[in-house]
Amino acid sequence: MALVDSLGLPVSGTGTAALADYELGLRSLQCFVGDPVAAVDRAIAAEPGFVMAHVLKGYLFGLATERDATAVARDCHAVAATLPATAREAAHVAALGELARGRWHEAGRILEDLAIETPRDALALQAGHQVDFFTGNSRMLRDRIARALPAWTEAMPGYHAVLGMQAFGLEEMGDYQRAESFGRRAVELEPRDGWAQHAVAHVMEMQCRHRDGIAWMCADPDAWTRESFLQVHNWWHLALFHYDLGEHDEVLKLYDGPIYGAGSTIALNMLDASALLWRLSLGGVDVGDRWEALARNWAPMASAANYAFNDMHAMMAFVGAGRQDLAARLLEAQAEAIAADDDNSSFTRDVGGPVTRAIHAFGQGDYGACVGLIRPVRAIAHRFGGSHAQRDVIDLTLIEAAFRAGDAPLALALSAERATARPDSPLSQLFMKRAALISA
Repeated sequence: MALVDSLGLPVSGTGTAALADYELGLRSLQCFVGDPVAAVDRAIAAEPGFVMAHVLKGYLFGLATERDATAVARDCHAVAATLPATAREAAHVAALGELARGRWHEAGRILEDLAIETPRDALALQAGHQVDFFTGNSRMLRDRIARALPAWTEAMPGYHAVLGMQAFGLEEMGDYQRAESFGRRAVELEPRDGWAQHAVAHVMEMQCRHRDGIAWMCADPDAWTRESFLQVHNWWHLALFHYDLGEHDEVLKLYDGPIYGAGSTIALNMLDASALLWRLSLGGVDVGDRWEALARNWAPMASAANYAFNDMHAMMAFVGAGRQDLAARLLEAQAEAIAADDDNSSFTRDVGGPVTRAIHAFGQGDYGACVGLIRPVRAIAHRFGGSHAQRDVIDLTLIEAAFRAGDAPLALALSAERATARPDSPLSQLFMKRAALISA
């Protein structure tokens, strides 16, 4: 009789001990805590023929959006492709192969079909949800999970993660009340679920419930920070609440502490650091020499241009630090990326390239060019990934560029637009006051 996992799905090429390590790795991924790579490496060492252990490791690296990590994902796929597998496992191997080749959309489609066929495949849901995030597919963030949810019960391991993913998908689709309900329930079931914690923070960010957001994040920070590889992003969410309230000293305190005090070289952490400093700089806040250290850490990725969303944030650091050499290298790398045969080509061509050039133009003081580059693409900005909260920096850059270009009608129009979308935001009111002054 074939061995089955804790959700009753058959697994190939393993024994019970290695399966336990694999499931530990999966549980770590579902909460974004611990060391899932170490757990899956133990499983592989014990059972080299355990195909799903190679797949899980491949996803962990393939979803990191870094060139070196993608190379590890390709190696994992090469091994997994040689191993005996069930039809379900073979679909995972195929999805990993597409992801490792940079074909995010095709990987997501394979995982979509797999989750339809086997809705209790927790890894298919988890990996697919992350693909939807990195491709900015808000509808699938919601619907991929909604399709599977009826097959789950609260007694099943990982149910909290399904609720947390559903919460984030609902939030990205603007269904804030239900999103918050799902997210809170997920955290009740598993307080260490960093993704569910972050889903509720997103709701409060979009609704401009800044004090609620601060209270939510500060209620039990140990739960979502301890051994969490999502903690920097969740600290970033706390900083955003303070930022919109104009509490810049609190923002810088968080930046110098848990957000970037350790000077991480992980792209996803550097992205949050860039996004925070750029927002502060747009508002005229003196961030001191912080840009220089961040730009040095982005420097090795200047020639990579393997994920356009990262490129935009790397350019923020290069502009902030005055590193024209690195900025030029990144723009050249993006031109090469557009010619590649992968999904990042379209990410870069459609959105990432124009927005990265806009950030560069802003840094050069060419605010009119910045406006001209952003306006045609901001309505399709979801195509290069991220969340609504993350992509908001594009709109903030456009608004500030309009002010600095002296384009009073556009500045007023954009400020009114934002005040309608975020009426309870102190920043929205600040923009309206500035627009009134230059329009008088």
